[in-house]
Amino acid sequence: MAKLIYSMLTSLDGYTEDKHGDFGWGVPEDEEVHSYVNELVSSVGIYLYGRRMYETMAYWETAHTIPDQPEFVLDWARQWQAAEKIVYSRTLAEPRSARTRIKRDFDPDAVRRLKSDVEYDITVDGPELAAQAVKAGLVDEFQMIMCPVMVGGGKRFFPDGVRQELDLVEDRRFGNGVVVLR
Repeated sequence: MAKLIYSMLTSLDGYTEDKHGDFGWGVPEDEEVHSYVNELVSSVGIYLYGRRMYETMAYWETAHTIPDQPEFVLDWARQWQAAEKIVYSRTLAEPRSARTRIKRDFDPDAVRRLKSDVEYDITVDGPELAAQAVKAGLVDEFQMIMCPVMVGGGKRFFPDGVRQELDLVEDRRFGNGVVVLR
């Protein structure tokens, strides 16, 4: 049975983007952090996205064509391209990447079946889509990649109104101040 993992870059004060929709403060340009994230997602075979997160991540479909990309960036691009993507959107007409399906609505029961049918892990990406999975009790692991910045508002990593006891299975600190909590 697959794990459903919710993994996002966050600010120290728990936001995935600031009140203006910016998340550039969290782009993992550091080789050590990026390589660790590559390792974290190496078990993932399916990404679940909302439209906005998918449109951001579709960059990786062609990232390998940009000259002089470091190997750790190319490794991530290859992993992303090899995985299946399911995009939940009522407005997106067609995907911009291979191995991508569009679904109109998030169905917790369909995700439960998917978890039981596949052998590799699944991520749910984007705080709005992840909130639905968290509220449905589907998330098996949280991965907060906390950047040393406070943004003071925006979209929160965790949804309001959910209380859940968690066990810390790993914490990892990096030289640039990033801390990963699993």
